[in-house]
Amino acid sequence: MVDVETRVPVGSDVEIVTARQKGRELAARMGFSLSDQTIVATAISELARNIVRYAKRGEILLRAAADNGRSGLVVVARDGGPGIADVGLAMQPGYSSSGGLGLGLSGVRRLMDEFEIETAVGHGTTITVRKWR
Repeated sequence: MVDVETRVPVGSDVEIVTARQKGRELAARMGFSLSDQTIVATAISELARNIVRYAKRGEILLRAAADNGRSGLVVVARDGGPGIADVGLAMQPGYSSSGGLGLGLSGVRRLMDEFEIETAVGHGTTITVRKWR
């Protein structure tokens, strides 16, 4: 198993691309298929875009994980932004508070194997997702 933890600051489009690339590279080193590498990169892109759009700055943390003999990749998206007032609404397919397509959080939940969200209005949001091999 790859024993690495990578932190990518996110506050611009360039840093969104960097986070996506770092996630794809880690997935490749861990032996994920090309399609799963793309899934991981897409999820990271959505999470990082939300950080830039709603919180302006935050970070993406990438690390390998192991659980009961299986290996996986963990992505943590963390920001100190405004938080999410209604998580249930934000998770609805098609919902967007910014006028976008609304594919972000519900799409990430569909793409990844595990999805957890912690948020507090005025204190930011942390989303943790996992993809297992």
